[in-house]
Amino acid sequence: MRLKIVQAGEAVLRQEARALSPEEIRSAEIRQLIELMRETMRDAPGVGLAAPQVGLPLQLAVIEDPEELQRAIAPERLAERGRHPVPFHVIVNPVITLEGEAVEFFEGCLSVGGFTALVPRAARVRVECLDQNGAPIAIDADGWYARILQHEIDHLHGTLYVDRMHTRSFMSVDHFARRWNDLPILEAKQRLGIAMSA
Repeated sequence: MRLKIVQAGEAVLRQEARALSPEEIRSAEIRQLIELMRETMRDAPGVGLAAPQVGLPLQLAVIEDPEELQRAIAPERLAERGRHPVPFHVIVNPVITLEGEAVEFFEGCLSVGGFTALVPRAARVRVECLDQNGAPIAIDADGWYARILQHEIDHLHGTLYVDRMHTRSFMSVDHFARRWNDLPILEAKQRLGIAMSA
């Protein structure tokens, strides 16, 4: 069964999500929600899905960046992004610490369907949260994985990538695939008229 992914304009995407207790996390309802979110994310396909994206203002997200999603991407683009496979996992009630300089790449969102834009994000992060069993964990991430974590945690605080993007870079995914996908980021920024210091 696939859950409905809500789109920009729905109030739940702009709300502060509420924390879950360890008891709630271990409940049958939340376990079922996690499984449905996993199926929905994989079916989309996506690399992350936060509970607000399926209409529930809860501080919970599922993340997975499998190798099969990366096969169609040129090796130099994977290297540029620091992208490598990330196994399925769940983050609950995350607290994030941003580290390192901001790096910019195009990203999209299942709740802003059909569009993409350049978004500056911290190069590295540390996330302290609970896992799907309610146990405390800490995650140190860099590269694309750090970007995924920042994107999903933003959802838990009512923030979409369009709030952080370079507005000049906002475009349809079709246009991006035809004209911009194979360009290095610095060249894309130049052609879009985005200042190099931005």
